[in-house]
Amino acid sequence: MDARAIIATVRNGQTPSRDELRWFAQGLADQSVSDAQAAAFAMAVLLNGLSEEGRVALTLGMRDSGDVLAWDLDAPVIDKHSTGGVGDCVSLVLAPALAACGAYVPMISGRGLGHTGGTLDKLEAIPGYTTQVDEDRLHDILAKAGCAIVGASAKIAPADKRLYAIRDVTATVESLDLITASILSKKLAAGLQALVLDVKVGTGAFMKTPDEARALAQALVSTANAAGCPTRALITDMNTPVANALGNALEVDSTVRVLRGDEGGRLLDLSAALGGEVLHTAGLADSAEAGDAAIRACIASGEAADRFSRMVFAQGGPHGFLETATRFLPEAPVIREIPAPEGGHISAINGEALGLAVVALGGGRQVESDIVDPAVGLSDVLALGAKVDKGQPLARVHAARVEQADAAVRAVQAAMRIGAAPVAAPLVYERITE
Repeated sequence: MDARAIIATVRNGQTPSRDELRWFAQGLADQSVSDAQAAAFAMAVLLNGLSEEGRVALTLGMRDSGDVLAWDLDAPVIDKHSTGGVGDCVSLVLAPALAACGAYVPMISGRGLGHTGGTLDKLEAIPGYTTQVDEDRLHDILAKAGCAIVGASAKIAPADKRLYAIRDVTATVESLDLITASILSKKLAAGLQALVLDVKVGTGAFMKTPDEARALAQALVSTANAAGCPTRALITDMNTPVANALGNALEVDSTVRVLRGDEGGRLLDLSAALGGEVLHTAGLADSAEAGDAAIRACIASGEAADRFSRMVFAQGGPHGFLETATRFLPEAPVIREIPAPEGGHISAINGEALGLAVVALGGGRQVESDIVDPAVGLSDVLALGAKVDKGQPLARVHAARVEQADAAVRAVQAAMRIGAAPVAAPLVYERITE
């Protein structure tokens, strides 16, 4: 095998063989492929693409570059992945709900990227919660709670970790083939038997148009199915935040409210839709609609809340967290209402701008070494279409300092357009099965 020959094949618009792509992935993991060669490969793939067979081979090669988890359990092992949005704490609701419905959910999650929040950052707002566990402890957590939300260890898809870092600094992140291989290599390394993908589209998503979202969803679903993991995708709306809060502790609070049955809305509806889809795919529900109803029933009964509390405690958090969450979640010292400059209806929301406002408050990272402030963010954010009077709060800002709150007020007012007529955003645009 020769890295230069593999790069030249892609450069010339052809796809290397399965064995060549698997060899290249292993070379990324063991450093036998240089940074320069990895960067040239990424650029060649970005410009010329791979065939579907090549994309599957690269995905499996990256999966097999590290550990692949194996399970001997009495129920299906399933998961969900989101392509990223704002106010998106569905994973925190869905993992325990799926466990309550009889599945095992070893959810390997990530941190915030750009304007989007990270599931691990949210959970680390809970005192003591640890996201880095070894395989033995992961098995123990699943036995106790049925679900675990953890970070990928260095042994999971190391080829992806290296290639992603190189893509990040060589303007090759946007490659559809490399995005697909990156997402799925980590998910498939978890040993899943079914997967549902939440591919977001809109102002708060990375994919801004339906065509972009559909292309990514189809690539992910076809690749995962070809790799042996039954997978479906929903293309969902990200023109309005999923929850009415953005920020780590604030989104945990939204999760608690839904699991307690105190709130519903888009967070509950999207969790149920995605959960129904993967329960049906895994054979735990007769249809997606029946799975949706099962998710709602497990939340209404308190079973999902119990699983969440068990998971938090098993991962180092407080005992009985759900009942006493407000005692443990941090609170920002400056809380200020953001008044509407005029009356009308919320006619457009720039979700990316809202996310970046939270990052500027300290709720995300502008450089990798930044320390995230779990208390800051936005709460009580009005949804698209909501009626608002002049001076009524569009949202509340939670900040560490007054000047940061002032800047956030201006950013949110600029990000939320007010018009005369009400508008609505659908929750799910499309279902992709192959």
